[in-house]
Amino acid sequence: MPDVSGVVLAGGQSRRLGTNKAFVKIGGVDLIARVIGQLRQVSDDILVVANAQEEYRGLGVAVVGDVWPGKGSLGGIYSGLRAARYSRALVVACDMPFLDVRLLRFMILLSQDYDVVIPNLQGLFEPLHAVYSKACLQPMEELLRAGDLRIIDFMGQVRVRHVGQAEVEIFDAQRLSLFNVNTPEDLRRAEKLAARGGFQR
Repeated sequence: MPDVSGVVLAGGQSRRLGTNKAFVKIGGVDLIARVIGQLRQVSDDILVVANAQEEYRGLGVAVVGDVWPGKGSLGGIYSGLRAARYSRALVVACDMPFLDVRLLRFMILLSQDYDVVIPNLQGLFEPLHAVYSKACLQPMEELLRAGDLRIIDFMGQVRVRHVGQAEVEIFDAQRLSLFNVNTPEDLRRAEKLAARGGFQR
């Protein structure tokens, strides 16, 4: 399997949840700690992108700030990819408690021949569960300078491999790996799934 860095984006405001969701506990484990634990199974270079960097110093991984503050997820992806040790980075959000290591490994294997490997579920892209090569940095920077924060807008300039719904479901029939905790309702659902064993991969 090719070497990749693991990048966790932790810059969101968590307005809908009312607290920093990175440190919400599900099954007794901080969300972000669970995400990092999954990434450690596929990478030896893990880093967190966060504005309030001090909050994340105790996680045992590198923490970097946004190169482009206030530029949303695109700015976070750019910052993590630029700081990554390897030529490719697997980028995920900090609020994805049920990452499937098998699906991640599949995407990493595909990335040997592409600059972006991204789930595409019938037109719904998952840019915060994707692999990016450093070849994406320049077209990303052009978007950032232009104030265009739509992540998919640079992809016409690089080699992209879409991972379709059927491929995702080979590894993750319920697509829980793409589930985000954004609201109190999401948190309750995640807790129920964890209690039923959905937390284990």
